[in-house]
Amino acid sequence: MFDLLKTYIASRSDISEDTLDHICSYFIPVRAKRNQILISFNEVCKGYYFVNDGCLRLFTYNIDGNETTRYFGFKGGFCTALPSFIQQTAAQEYLQAISKSELLYISRANFFHLVDTVPQFAAIYREILELGFINAQKRIYGFQGFDAVEKVRWIVEFQPEFLLRLSNKMAASYLGISPSTLSRIKSRI
Repeated sequence: MFDLLKTYIASRSDISEDTLDHICSYFIPVRAKRNQILISFNEVCKGYYFVNDGCLRLFTYNIDGNETTRYFGFKGGFCTALPSFIQQTAAQEYLQAISKSELLYISRANFFHLVDTVPQFAAIYREILELGFINAQKRIYGFQGFDAVEKVRWIVEFQPEFLLRLSNKMAASYLGISPSTLSRIKSRI
């Protein structure tokens, strides 16, 4: 159950098997059903998830009641409502398992205990924050001037598995276009 997490951590730092086992001892296996909400809007986020299998997404509803997806957590990655997790304020989004998922959950207290006591885990946290910031900036600046076709081309170039793993509805909500527009563009690319 912890092999993928161990591989993730070991690929990013020089770490002993004992330290890996110590880190894993703080994680709890969790199974999520398809479409299960793990964190609700206005709920304070109390933990972090590592995706062993399946897929998670962070989304909210815009003023018109349409879903807007901010992030997808795929197999082998971490996912949470990060602003709520860090600040301990109400989440302004939902965290949902979009498919049957096997997750590893760590509480906020245990997560920060590892950050404070295990240098390799602190480095992982710093990497998560840095990559999250970089990806958000690329998406924001890239999407600001892009039309629908350019957005899809950007996804194909920088996140090639994205369109293969997600429904058109979810992919379109991330791209800020309609599912029918996405279908038309995909058929032309």
